[in-house]
Amino acid sequence: MAGVRPRLGIALRVLLAMVVAALLLVLAVLPAEYGYDPTGAGELLGLTGLAEQEPSAVAVQKSPLAADAVTFELLPFESLEYKYRLARGAVMVFSWEASGELVFDLHAEPDGADPGYAQSFAQGRSAGRSGSYVAAFPGIHGWFWENRGPRSVDVSLVSYGFFTGATVFRDGRELPRQIGSPGQQ
Repeated sequence: MAGVRPRLGIALRVLLAMVVAALLLVLAVLPAEYGYDPTGAGELLGLTGLAEQEPSAVAVQKSPLAADAVTFELLPFESLEYKYRLARGAVMVFSWEASGELVFDLHAEPDGADPGYAQSFAQGRSAGRSGSYVAAFPGIHGWFWENRGPRSVDVSLVSYGFFTGATVFRDGRELPRQIGSPGQQ
């Protein structure tokens, strides 16, 4: 009889370990690793966002494709910002060229953020950049350019994307710009 009791204790411990493992699987592993949350506990614990989503080859956008082309002159030690209104996940393809080196900062200001808050995505010195950008959050997204040289510099920007408006920030003023569809540029 003495040998039965230790075996029963081991069996209960194994059973308890299996129950705990099953609970962890359902409450944590499935929501975190696979995005499947049958109990809702994963969402409450903030685990559902951890599941890696497979990227899709197609991303349907909520706004129509827009196009914009603009050229600015920046005098020595002058700066400006040019930003687009983008929804979260909206895509923009861009190319900007300057006749001289500029300091630039591609950044965004989320809707509802504290005044002056911006998140930078690319910074440096260059006479041009081309690429694509996907908005991480809804807000205004775009560039700050500054001419730190002794000569004026022309900046030309061409953008296509799913933006719904454009704004120039210059000399303390905010100037909305009209944007069009790709056939209107």
